[in-house]
Amino acid sequence: MDGNNKKVQETFSQNAGKAVETLSVWADANQRVLRELAELSAVTAKESVRLYGEIAQSMVQAFSDAQAQSLRWQAAWQEAPKDPMLWYHRALSDGIDNAQKAFRLLEGHAQAVTKSAERLSTTAEQAGKGIQETFSSVVTKMKEVYAA
Repeated sequence: MDGNNKKVQETFSQNAGKAVETLSVWADANQRVLRELAELSAVTAKESVRLYGEIAQSMVQAFSDAQAQSLRWQAAWQEAPKDPMLWYHRALSDGIDNAQKAFRLLEGHAQAVTKSAERLSTTAEQAGKGIQETFSSVVTKMKEVYAA
């Protein structure tokens, strides 16, 4: 009976050791994955703030330009009765300029969003690789634990 008890205790100790080691491996893996996800979240938040700042800055500039244009239109209305053709020419020219500015503004916003998406894609890809490496490492360690 002493031999059996000793064997049972050894088996129990080995299994308990493997269980503790398994928990340790998974705890380490969880910590790494959470670190990757936290970093991805931080980069996403930073990128969102950067994008919002770029768009807000261009919108403030566009609003300022629109106010200046409004003042020019008020002055132009006073000149319209004196020389209607000149007023019409200026109005047409200003309308074309404003349309071009609006398209450039939209193009700038589209480029900013595209660059932001590219940066986030790169960061997400790196986080994905880090998580994949973590789980590959877990599989290797678990094989080592249970091979013994």
